[in-house]
Amino acid sequence: MRMFGPSLAVTLLLAACRGGGGAADNGAAPPPPEPAGSPAPPVASAGTAAWDLVASGEGTALRLGGSGGGRAALALFCPAGGAELVVNVPGFRPVGSEERMTFGSGGEVTTLVADTAGDALRGGVSGAGPVPANLAALIAGPIGVNYGAQNSGPHDAPPADLARGFAAACADRAAAAPAPGPSPAATAGSGASACRVQDGARLDVPPVRAIGTEPFWNARVDGRCVTYSHPDDQAGTRVWTRYRAEEGGGGVWSGALGGRLFELRLRPRPGCSDGMSDRRYPMEAELMVNGERRRGCAEPA
Repeated sequence: MRMFGPSLAVTLLLAACRGGGGAADNGAAPPPPEPAGSPAPPVASAGTAAWDLVASGEGTALRLGGSGGGRAALALFCPAGGAELVVNVPGFRPVGSEERMTFGSGGEVTTLVADTAGDALRGGVSGAGPVPANLAALIAGPIGVNYGAQNSGPHDAPPADLARGFAAACADRAAAAPAPGPSPAATAGSGASACRVQDGARLDVPPVRAIGTEPFWNARVDGRCVTYSHPDDQAGTRVWTRYRAEEGGGGVWSGALGGRLFELRLRPRPGCSDGMSDRRYPMEAELMVNGERRRGCAEPA
């Protein structure tokens, strides 16, 4: 591992993460988030690009490509003074409703929180989270990153000595970091889960169950998380959405599923019928999924 003086290392680190862009230099605003349903091509592997490990007073970075100030294909960073891991993919495009980024190697995967507005400093999209206990395993083989419908990699595994050095440096920084303050969920309200927090504030949305027939489908709402199920996926798939209240007591949950728009819209409508039974529901439901618009009814869960 090469050790640089603070000023030189900071310059190299920021240049690699920014990919040579000027968003941080010229004060330009980050690119606007794309609609959740916009298709996105995969971000190609960096192929023969080399991995590099850089340490400075700002933190420790493991990056793929970007030598000589060029644009990195992938950068992992553990900032100084904290217990955080940041994964940046300059080639990703921000999606306004997608807040999950997954990263790892083989069967070892961890989930990070992505910045839906994009990363103005480094370019592309970054995901952040606590330094995972299995970080060494996450970077021991070919590395892949997923963000909604966008994928980067799998990229060639970093050399074993660089991977060990990065994992050790991140572990040391995590051990030396002060105890973290309360999380947004904790400050937003005691016992609030991530599903019940949006934009750092507690989201008070009563649990709801929506159903539809022809074809059969079911959606369970927990805050801004919607678990969508159907006969071929009876366990259901959780979709992270952004919630928007509507006048009259209705609400809209908008996200992405399989790279396409996923939107559940509920409106008060006493006496709503599912068309298959004599049961009546207090709300009507409209679901947009897989390019199809489906209708149904809903009730408090």
